[in-house]
Amino acid sequence: MEKKIMLGNEAIARGAWEAGVKVSSAYPGTPSTEVSENLVKYEGVYAEWAPNEKVAAEVAMGASIAGSRAMCAMKCVGLNVASDPLYTASYIGANGGLVYIVADDPGLYSSQNEQDTRLIGNSAHVPVIEPSDSEEARYFTKRAFEISEEYDTPVILRTTTRLAHSQGVVNCEDRIELEDKIYERNPQKNIMMPGNAKIRHLHVEDRENRLAEDACNIDLNKVTYDDTKIGVITSGIPYQYVKEVLPHASVLKLGLVYPLPKKLIEEFASKVDTLYIVEELEPFIETKVKSWGIDCIGKDIFTIQGEYSANMLRKAILKQEVELKTPAEVPNRPPILCPGCPHRATFSVLKKLHLHASGDIGCYTLGAVAPLNVVDTTLCMGGSISMLHGMEKAKGKDWIKNWVAVIGDSTFLHTGVNSLMNMVYNQATGTVIILDNSTTGMTGHQNHPATGKMLNGETTYAIDLEKLCKSMGIEDVFVVDAFDLKQLEKTIKEEVAKDCLSVIIAQSPCALLKSYVPAGKCYVDPEKCKKCGACLVPGCPAIKKDEVTGCAVIDDTMCNGCGLCMQMCPFDAISLKKREEK
Repeated sequence: MEKKIMLGNEAIARGAWEAGVKVSSAYPGTPSTEVSENLVKYEGVYAEWAPNEKVAAEVAMGASIAGSRAMCAMKCVGLNVASDPLYTASYIGANGGLVYIVADDPGLYSSQNEQDTRLIGNSAHVPVIEPSDSEEARYFTKRAFEISEEYDTPVILRTTTRLAHSQGVVNCEDRIELEDKIYERNPQKNIMMPGNAKIRHLHVEDRENRLAEDACNIDLNKVTYDDTKIGVITSGIPYQYVKEVLPHASVLKLGLVYPLPKKLIEEFASKVDTLYIVEELEPFIETKVKSWGIDCIGKDIFTIQGEYSANMLRKAILKQEVELKTPAEVPNRPPILCPGCPHRATFSVLKKLHLHASGDIGCYTLGAVAPLNVVDTTLCMGGSISMLHGMEKAKGKDWIKNWVAVIGDSTFLHTGVNSLMNMVYNQATGTVIILDNSTTGMTGHQNHPATGKMLNGETTYAIDLEKLCKSMGIEDVFVVDAFDLKQLEKTIKEEVAKDCLSVIIAQSPCALLKSYVPAGKCYVDPEKCKKCGACLVPGCPAIKKDEVTGCAVIDDTMCNGCGLCMQMCPFDAISLKKREEK
């Protein structure tokens, strides 16, 4: 048995491969992205990026029905998109093992809400498994496929940001080579029309009862008795904090967090003096335990917001005031668009034109903060276009002439297409700007259907965004270089003034792409600089004002010669030193 140090996400990929998974589909979403990026490296697995999580879940379901072990991976809010197939997949069950990898984000490091996937598992009647370290991530993933097939159910493997992106020692094992399950046509099981669904609901109820009973003896749940003055029920990453702060306490560590093992919990509670429930986010375990008449302490001393820590437990349980060392004073570093980001150019034009932007999920959400202050709303993937449509229907055509919708290329293909289709269908007006930077930027530059590359790097057909929009019947579709400020300004001014639906594709690659070749470096001529500050307006981190001279200066270690500051300067004080060809 080989030992390796792996991220939690790497370990999940390893566990899936060892389990004999054949098909994996996913949409990149932090903190789940690395699962697919690592899984695709293994032989014997087909792994893909899907346009969105709903599609990914359906692909996995199809492979499972056909008899192969299959999975899909997503972040917590992605499960909302995939909930439509999930709730019905629960009724159908699984032929080949079917596992949903879902990464929650306590602390909101990269998400728009703090979602607790255990609640969705409960609602969908799908078992939820939660590992607490990288080795468990590997092993629990393998067990998830086994449980899926044994109980004829999809299984959710829930992780969190801390687990996904923390490293630990993993015991690597060989891949299990399994024969596919035989596919047999079974309309009563696989076709969820009302008559069949009513019968399948009874199967779901029976399955859940069996799982709850068996959970008392399943190897994923472990009891350790020591000092019985304090007993703790916990799961996932909080287990690590419990062991650090309360090394001698008795602990019931739950690996299967839904359904809960009632008899095991009742037995454990009866043997300890004081029972604590330590769980991040919602009082999921606590609520159920209290409903059984068991006294316990939970959210009355813990928060439902954010990540937990060892110090939080010391303060809440042991009443210890933890003296923390004074942190080093460092400058505040708020998130900001990168030097050379094409979104900055587009937002600079929108700011100049005093337009509001209905925003979406991506790097460009940063257009909401100073100094750009352009984006007014952000709801969910694809929501920018639908909200612009709603604004027009509520306030009229003239009102939205001060608005545009902005959406990235990957997000547009995720769910923006449907929203734009809705605008066409319902005779909407308004201007939609697709910020096409040729990648899924925010999650680490993954490919999507318009990049021409698959997850494994293989070349494929690239969806043409211009043709796609025109195929919907939109006549006014324009492709503009995001850094051609004059043309971009002209196009936006003309389109927002019209009483029709138009799409502007502001196109320029992300400056962080490996294939991107910088034009050179910009520099300021202090003799020509009038200290007007126009070049500082877009907020590029590569340019600042010299505190002594008052002139603008450019950090050539950050600049990639996008030329935005050159176009902003009214006195031609900024020039480009072109990159020398090798």
